[in-house]
Amino acid sequence: MNNESRQMPDRPVVDTRPTAVSVAEQFQNQTLRPVLKLLDAGLMTYWLHHLPKRKTPFERFTKPEKLAHIERAIRDDTKLRLTLVGMVLGQFTPEEWAIFTANESELTRRLLTLLIQRLQSHIDT
Repeated sequence: MNNESRQMPDRPVVDTRPTAVSVAEQFQNQTLRPVLKLLDAGLMTYWLHHLPKRKTPFERFTKPEKLAHIERAIRDDTKLRLTLVGMVLGQFTPEEWAIFTANESELTRRLLTLLIQRLQSHIDT
């Protein structure tokens, strides 16, 4: 396999308000949102792969139960949370990694919120 066939696609552009005031907000809008958009299908695929392993009757849940389960699973299941976060962190450039580590607590909190919202956005019934 040559190097050209293994290159990642360009990150999508996410339209955000240009009034971001903090480093964390700028990083969220310029890095986290585009990476999550890029990884959307992969994140959802991993989520669906995760459900049978936990013997979760997800398809029988009502929409509010599904939304609550996604949030609870990401917050409480360490392996799931670390895998999803790792998928995102693996997309960072060295410069982005430096910003992330300098603001790790705040950016991790924001990342988890965005991950939950991203997976919940796929729930329609």
